Amino acid sequence: MKEVRLAIILLSLSLFLGACSLDDWTNQADDSEESPSEEEQVEEQEKDENDEQQQENEQISEDNESNNPNAYANELDEEVDEDGLTIIEEPDIKEVVVNKDRKLPEGYEPDELVEPNVRFPFEEDHPKKMMQPKAARALENLFAAANKEGLGLYATSGYRSYETQQRIYENNVAERGQEEADKFSARPGTSEHQTGLAMDVTSAEMEFKLDQSFINTPEGNWLAENAHEYGFVVRYLKGTMDITGYEYEPWHLRYVGTDLSTQIHESGGTLEEFFGFYPQ
Repeated sequence: MKEVRLAIILLSLSLFLGACSLDDWTNQADDSEESPSEEEQVEEQEKDENDEQQQENEQISEDNESNNPNAYANELDEEVDEDGLTIIEEPDIKEVVVNKDRKLPEGYEPDELVEPNVRFPFEEDHPKKMMQPKAARALENLFAAANKEGLGLYATSGYRSYETQQRIYENNVAERGQEEADKFSARPGTSEHQTGLAMDVTSAEMEFKLDQSFINTPEGNWLAENAHEYGFVVRYLKGTMDITGYEYEPWHLRYVGTDLSTQIHESGGTLEEFFGFYPQ
């Protein structure tokens, strides 16, 4: 009988010790799950820091937009047509932003157009010599300054009517396909040239052609550095196609007035960014 009792006691003790060991192992496993590894801790810390940096950048962007008195985009309540294009509410202001998302009102024409007294590579009268008066006077001043530097600028294409732009665009599509044409040619109603505030310029060295290599000429380089002093900006900057919708055009000058041109130039950005218009 004593032997039976002893066996029972030993069995009970064995079961008790086994249970304690199991609890210890379970607790260790729980501790292992609750305590992330050093690598996981580093990854989590980096994630938190990245989230904080993103939030900080977003806040800075919001502050910049709210602090920019020229960013008038959010103040507008403009209509959108059936094609999803915004119809510009105030097409006559010098700050007007015309692009692939923003079209001029149907039938729009500037109130007045004049021919600036500058060089053209052709002599015949043509509407593309014309600009709005304030832009024409500014272009004359710019050309006079370039002349003093011994530079030979030529104006090639200013105002274009809706009908002219339609013909140009359709010809480009026929020759190069719509996808390629859209990289450099505006659809009718969405061209800055229709505002009378833009002028394409070139030089004899370029054989009066419009090409990105213009920036490598003395005239093209001078314009990039000095156009803003006379109220103009180079409209389509290098590397901004995702914003403007167009490839780099060092020949395309856009009048915005001397009160804004230097600010825009020094910002290093586009009209869209400066005035608060971003791709849709």
